Amino acid sequence: MVEQPKIHLEHVGFTYNATSATTGAEPVEALKDVTLSIPPHAITVIFGPSGGGKTTLLRLINRLNDMLSGTRRTGQVLLDGQDIYAHDVSVVELRRRVGMVFSLPLPIPGTVRHNVTYGLQLAGMRDQTVLDNALVRSLQQAALWDEVKDRLDDPATALSGGQQQRLCIARSLALEPDVLLLDEPTSGLDPISTAKVEHSLMELKKHYTIVIVPHSVQQGARVADYAAFFLMGELMEAGPGRQVFINPKNKRTEDYITGRFG
Repeated sequence: MVEQPKIHLEHVGFTYNATSATTGAEPVEALKDVTLSIPPHAITVIFGPSGGGKTTLLRLINRLNDMLSGTRRTGQVLLDGQDIYAHDVSVVELRRRVGMVFSLPLPIPGTVRHNVTYGLQLAGMRDQTVLDNALVRSLQQAALWDEVKDRLDDPATALSGGQQQRLCIARSLALEPDVLLLDEPTSGLDPISTAKVEHSLMELKKHYTIVIVPHSVQQGARVADYAAFFLMGELMEAGPGRQVFINPKNKRTEDYITGRFG
């Protein structure tokens, strides 16, 4: 029996400045007829040169692009078989199920504790036992608990950059999402902090579906269960990570991985 993908994109296209006739700006086709399945409980790496549509793809999966005017989307994005752009879909509930962590750590003002439990409190959770359990679980899953367990009431901004990034991951995990989207989450981190984040991802995929845009080809190769190579908005190749990074079928994928361009 074939396992149903957690996320499936069917003929997805996305254009910025789609209303260029009134704005004068040139339309930019960021994604072109993309069909891609993302399996559950695995790390799927989305990689390619800058401008390939990788971040646009992540933003489509939790509807962050809804906030942009003058855009046009085509095709379907399915989560557990449901079109997330259907009229009856709650965007608030979708973003609880699909968390996103950006390249720059963005802790909210307040303590470490407040950062992790903020989303639950915003959702109306007042049970302190539930909040405390979520705090510990999320920090442990983000491989941060041992470093901050005695600093929970310190300002989040007092943490190092690597710790702040893992704190942002913990904040997403507190809501127990189905999917975790990561857009170059280690781009500004030192090698030790990067290794800690990568190690935590290996544990997290047991419980979550992870989609990551890596900060390098090398990182992508290290963490990928599955991989998809994008070039100028087009999906060039997708498949098991080992096959894509070691024995790619597409010449352009091979050229990018071996450093011939990009």
